[in-house]
Amino acid sequence: MKKVFLLLTISLFSLPLIGQGYNTIGGVRFGTDWGITGKHRIKDKITVEGIFQSSTKREEVIISALVAKHNPLITKRFNFYTGGGLHFGINSEPLGETTVKNPFGVTAIAGLEFKIAKLILSWDFKPAINLVGGNKTIYPQTGISLRYVFVKKPIFKEPIFKKNKDKKKEKKKINWKFWENW
Repeated sequence: MKKVFLLLTISLFSLPLIGQGYNTIGGVRFGTDWGITGKHRIKDKITVEGIFQSSTKREEVIISALVAKHNPLITKRFNFYTGGGLHFGINSEPLGETTVKNPFGVTAIAGLEFKIAKLILSWDFKPAINLVGGNKTIYPQTGISLRYVFVKKPIFKEPIFKKNKDKKKEKKKINWKFWENW
């Protein structure tokens, strides 16, 4: 029993070492609002995300720009993230029928993300607070996103096997007398 426990413990702590992250992902978002989403990693645990979504309840299209910090739970493949940003909406109702202005405001986000091979499945809660316009002041939104990894994060930042240092120090000299090579 002790051997099984030891093996499971070693396996659990070695999973973060083999988990691969991503640099650029994109996909679809379903929920109270539906649309497309793209995310790019700018630092080790920081991402920027753009969401273009349409509401199922309102006649609006909303574009959100978010920054989020990721924290691994158990492994790098299973993350909890929080963040925020701005949103801007376009009301698609005809001008004569409504007096609702285009929404603009701040958006918060908190969610869970799980990576399987090149697919990432995430669930989030994304309340949008309109500072100007909109049908309501607060849009409580939840969604499930399915994204594809377009650019993988490299596993190692430096090569495993370094080349001979002497070769690095040598500078390639350009032979301007190209006729000597004939």
